[in-house]
Amino acid sequence: MTTTHISRTRFINANVIDTRHGQVLSEQQVRIQDGRIVAIGSGPLDGEDDQVIDLEGRYLMPGLVDSHVHVTAITPNFALLETLSPFYVGAKSSELLEAMLMRGFTSVRDAGGADHGLASAVEEDSLIGPRLLYAGRALSQTGGHGDMRGPGQQTFEGCFCCSGLGRVCDGVSEVRRAARDEIRKGATQLKIMASGGVSSPTDRIDSTQFSLEEIDAIVEEATAANIHTMAHAYTARAINRLIPRGVKTIEHGNLMDEESCRLFLEHDAYLTPTLATYDALAKEGVEAGMAPHLQQKVYDVLDAGAKALEMAQRHGVKMLYGSDLLGRMQCHQLNEFLLRKEVVPADDLIRAATCNAADAYGDRGDFGEVIPGARGDLIVLRDNPLDDISVLTQPEHQLLMIMKGGKIYKNAL
Repeated sequence: MTTTHISRTRFINANVIDTRHGQVLSEQQVRIQDGRIVAIGSGPLDGEDDQVIDLEGRYLMPGLVDSHVHVTAITPNFALLETLSPFYVGAKSSELLEAMLMRGFTSVRDAGGADHGLASAVEEDSLIGPRLLYAGRALSQTGGHGDMRGPGQQTFEGCFCCSGLGRVCDGVSEVRRAARDEIRKGATQLKIMASGGVSSPTDRIDSTQFSLEEIDAIVEEATAANIHTMAHAYTARAINRLIPRGVKTIEHGNLMDEESCRLFLEHDAYLTPTLATYDALAKEGVEAGMAPHLQQKVYDVLDAGAKALEMAQRHGVKMLYGSDLLGRMQCHQLNEFLLRKEVVPADDLIRAATCNAADAYGDRGDFGEVIPGARGDLIVLRDNPLDDISVLTQPEHQLLMIMKGGKIYKNAL
């Protein structure tokens, strides 16, 4: 993989996708300097450039953002993952990261597993991939969605510095210490395992996890550090106790209710549906390495995800794009667009994968839009995704250029 970095680039004859307003700005010029967009306009931009790229009417838009990935989940068998060498997992993660960038994702939010080392390697171009926002270890109670010990297991054979996705903590002082430790290690958000889940061996999908006091302690530490919290939660009972406590994004949300929708709107929270992972797990989870008894838990939430999506869209809940795919199933990352498109219009889907993410993370204007001051994270498409969202799901044919931070990682113009 070779990259091209020229400090001052100008795109001309670009059809720019205004993600926030869901419209095309025709015949635009856009200048990138030192990794950021510095000017955009319909007429010639003053000044000299190191290179000028004529897009000839092709479509220029911000790079995509996946708000729920696990770049170190090289297998859906999380108990096995915890015993693997971190060096091996890091090497395999590099393949997953590069594939994500080549699909047009220039930023991803890791929901448990990635750390400062991986994020720094990507930042330095030692690894090729999207900019990596990471939660470090997701916080889990004993027997919660981040505890991968089976019911007969009395000891933990790995170590909590190995390649798992979560860390176990109980009680207000322990969760506070764990939250502070992840913040110390550079976490850009904290992840709370706040309900049961599919891939954990001893909990139930419909359980709530952590006491209200423990949740408050985690959110308080995140707020003190000026970062946001994301929470794994399926049921209305779990979701409706989280949002009023300041959790910014709810991950999955398959079994939410009308009251959940009201709370999302009241507290300016975001929903991250992850339909792609349930679709993939149902079709090939066991073949990809998931234990059959855990794969069966998928069917508790599979159909409900589509109903929750429809409910959220009808109520005007703001949503993010998330895939949550594991192991080899990460090749289906763009399938989320197709699974949502019958319910969610193209402009809303594009917002979910661009500017909504920046807003939710507290980074409005930093990425997700083609505006002055935003990162030079851009993709060029042959056709207009506002007319047909499936344009974004055909990177081999449609995705002609990928730029991240002003560097070009693919150029098929």
